[in-house]
Amino acid sequence: MLQFRAPKTTVGNHRPERGQGPLPYLKIVVRTLNKLADHFLNPKNVGEAGDPSFTGRAGSFVCGAAAHLSIQIDESHNISEAKFRAAGCEVLIASLSILTEQIQARSTADAAAIAQTPEALLAELKRNSDDRHCVQLACEALLTAIREYSDAARDEWNGDEALICTCFFVSEQTIEREIKQHGLTTVREVTAACNAGGGCGSCQPLIVEILEAVKGPDLELSDML
Repeated sequence: MLQFRAPKTTVGNHRPERGQGPLPYLKIVVRTLNKLADHFLNPKNVGEAGDPSFTGRAGSFVCGAAAHLSIQIDESHNISEAKFRAAGCEVLIASLSILTEQIQARSTADAAAIAQTPEALLAELKRNSDDRHCVQLACEALLTAIREYSDAARDEWNGDEALICTCFFVSEQTIEREIKQHGLTTVREVTAACNAGGGCGSCQPLIVEILEAVKGPDLELSDML
């Protein structure tokens, strides 16, 4: 068991009274040693993002954990606010706290890229693969929130060309043109050609429909993915 000894230096202007022990310093010591403990003991961005907001939820039937993450998007299509609520272990809470800090002022495409790399967050928390599902829950909640925004943005879009990918602002006509010019047959190829489908992934079913329309019904669904 770790043994904590109260340091002789003072914190601010406060010095513990005789017999008070190391408790006033415990949080400081733990936060210094462990980023996970820092975000668990003092989580950032707890609550609900201001309206209009878009919400993502994720839960686990295995451990009963639940994550709720909401984001607000500004006129530049960047995340202006991110908040979370959660019921779960220290890894889940720390993951959500870190994620909501990382995505502030980022585009939804950047935020989706962060959410799709849970291994990086796991390494940042210095945890092993046993805790991967906790980190994935946090990332899933973020992706779901971004997808809710993307669906709403497509419905409200009033531009001349139908908007398919809201993360990278790729229109239906652009995707059709890339498919025809380069003979694309899969979503992965479309993403490589024009980035569509490379963010939150909510537009991938729409890209499949465009592939079917351009290439014809003979193209199997399994061949498009």
